[in-house]
Amino acid sequence: MTTRRPEPTRIDSRDLPDVLHKPIITEKATRQMEQNKFVFDVAPKSTKIDIKAAVENMFNIKVVRVDTYNPPRRKKRVGRFAGYKPHFKRAIVTVAAGQTIPIFPEP
Repeated sequence: MTTRRPEPTRIDSRDLPDVLHKPIITEKATRQMEQNKFVFDVAPKSTKIDIKAAVENMFNIKVVRVDTYNPPRRKKRVGRFAGYKPHFKRAIVTVAAGQTIPIFPEP
């Protein structure tokens, strides 16, 4: 008996902007921009295929590679009440040489 890999989820092109939540602008992410790598917070259920399609569709660029990671949830405490911060997923998107994503608008 052979096992088949499940089909990747296909997101409608109208739902692609909902995959990307916000760009991450930290010191490390800014250094990675020099290497054509851009960091985004994305929807936790999105796949690499969905993220690639969303970035290519929104910014009209060629994506070479997508790396993702799910950091563990962080505890949050307010007085005597303990809980967790919302879960998020991060994606590092590598774009083709010579292309860029306009994160900082030019005046």
